[in-house]
Amino acid sequence: MTHPEHSGPQLARLAGLLADDTRARFCLALLDGRAWTAGELARHAGIAPSTASEHLSRLVDGGLLAEERQGRHRYLRLAGPHIAQLIEDLSAHAAPAPPPRSLRAAGASGAMARARTCYDHLAGRLATEITSALFARGLLQQETGFALTDAGMGWFGELGIDLAAARGRRPLVRSCLDWTERKPHLAGAAGAALCRHALDTGWCVRIGSRRALRVTEEGRRAFRELLGVRVPD
Repeated sequence: MTHPEHSGPQLARLAGLLADDTRARFCLALLDGRAWTAGELARHAGIAPSTASEHLSRLVDGGLLAEERQGRHRYLRLAGPHIAQLIEDLSAHAAPAPPPRSLRAAGASGAMARARTCYDHLAGRLATEITSALFARGLLQQETGFALTDAGMGWFGELGIDLAAARGRRPLVRSCLDWTERKPHLAGAAGAALCRHALDTGWCVRIGSRRALRVTEEGRRAFRELLGVRVPD
């Protein structure tokens, strides 16, 4: 168990890792759930590779990122779902971003708000609408936290999603505060499995940035028929 007198310095070190704009940009980019090369992250942040390497090493040493090397490439990803939850939760409590200054930026911002991935599960307006529909149909309930009902377990089974195999050692379901909608959406093993199913079936496709999603016509029909969710344009 961590001693109380150690919690202050440890929290300060963690906050210090995210107090830098470049390191924060790296963590936000990696919320797409995939591994990026150090070079890709450097270009994303608009900094030199040598500068990016220094920041990335600090994040790895601090336990926020994990890395692996393949040949001459260094791949980075978030250290796990718990880190993704931390980044997303902090984003939800941050001050709103300033209004976009161009049509392109406004379009990208709108796409992210409509539907995106949050590490390995769905986020944005699509995700909060799905979560509300799960509650309304008695498939999801909230007591001390999110929990699937028996009907909810059956609903996932009817989609062909084996939650027992998907769960592993992580929570089956949990609430994740959406940073654009400021409402909770479904996360955990079930949220990740639903996102994977939506991508595998072609209900959603990635667009623009690595996180933004577009719901296809097939996806619109599926979400409407399965949950009564009318996907926003």
